[in-house]
Amino acid sequence: MDELYAVCRTIEVDENQAYGFWLARRGETGEAIPWPILITRKGKNFFGFENVCPHGGERLDQIPGQFMDEDGNFLTCGKHHAQFDPDTGHCFIGPCQGKQLTPVTVVIDEGDVCITGVELAEEDGLDRGD
Repeated sequence: MDELYAVCRTIEVDENQAYGFWLARRGETGEAIPWPILITRKGKNFFGFENVCPHGGERLDQIPGQFMDEDGNFLTCGKHHAQFDPDTGHCFIGPCQGKQLTPVTVVIDEGDVCITGVELAEEDGLDRGD
């Protein structure tokens, strides 16, 4: 089994909301590469995606805290206003229609939202100033 990396507690992710996190994954030569991800929640189900719009490579949360509509129906790119399904990451409106966000494998372990299938660098990347 791949290693699990805890990102946050399940109780920190409100239903029908999305939260962005900065991590650092290990590059091919061992360097730490900043890696923005987002975690969404629908009921007891959690979903993870890279926080990168497939249209222009920008983070979805260009306007902090405003990349999920209040009903939790879609994620919105703050730059180009593309809209994505928060469960699947598929774009259904906007300039990247038909494409999708890159999924991140999420596992719930003893109340933690964890990611797996990637090697994180020791430096967590959370100290990035944006």
